[in-house]
Amino acid sequence: MIQKSKLFFYINMVVLAAMMPSQVSSQVKLHPVIPGGEYNQLMPKPSSFPVIHEIANSRLSRRSSLSGGDIETFKVEGVTFRMVKVRGGRFIMGATEEQGEEAGEDERPAHEVQVQDFYIAETEVTQELWEAVMGFNPSHSKGPKLPVESIRYRDIDLFLMKLEFFTGQHFRLPAEAEWEFAARGGLKSRHTKYAGSDDYEAVAWYCNNSGNHSHDVATKAPNELGIYDMSGNVEEWCEDLWKPYAQGADGEETPNVRVRRGGGFLDFATHLRVSDRRGATHTIFTNDIGLRLAF
Repeated sequence: MIQKSKLFFYINMVVLAAMMPSQVSSQVKLHPVIPGGEYNQLMPKPSSFPVIHEIANSRLSRRSSLSGGDIETFKVEGVTFRMVKVRGGRFIMGATEEQGEEAGEDERPAHEVQVQDFYIAETEVTQELWEAVMGFNPSHSKGPKLPVESIRYRDIDLFLMKLEFFTGQHFRLPAEAEWEFAARGGLKSRHTKYAGSDDYEAVAWYCNNSGNHSHDVATKAPNELGIYDMSGNVEEWCEDLWKPYAQGADGEETPNVRVRRGGGFLDFATHLRVSDRRGATHTIFTNDIGLRLAF
């Protein structure tokens, strides 16, 4: 009798052990629940999410001939955002003539850069998009159309990974050269001091008109490509590590210091210029730094 009970016990254990991997696998394939602001080092790569990609591909739509180039529209949990295609080309990056005496040493020397075609977001990432993807909103000032802020650089990696699960598109932060090329208006550039105008009041929320808080995206005038808030509202992280232009292509990068661009609602007008550049440690998070998507 005792031996028979032991036999049933072992059989049940074997059955349960056989069931557990399939149950765990099915949970992973649906969508992993990850605590806000934390990394899950065991998270599967995007290729192991076929169900997510199938759903994502059905959500993606394409539009063209708007805002100076093709536009791709994405939708995540009812939140829509648009990516503007920027045609590649060569441009002079840094302290060009229209930047005047305000250009700092870290913007010099002005130098020619080649940029390939890329897409960049029409607006800064909004709080409603961040929350749809991440499930939480870290921002100091709350509002669905406000740019997300008070984010850590390391949380951006997780956001981009999860956004790819939803959309099937691999997103990233813009490279610094891409950011400046887009801010200047790309091949349609009118060579203005700020993104879209020489009048910063027309295109930017900054210290003298913001009331010391961020504003809904796309409430100031866009630039030549139909892109909003590349001057002012919140600063934007780029993917580059900081290094001086003076050192050239082989210059030494500063570890853990990333480039931030565009100026924010707390900044003076000089930091709204398209060539202005600053760095910040990737551990910082403040209420005037956000992000813009690219791919």
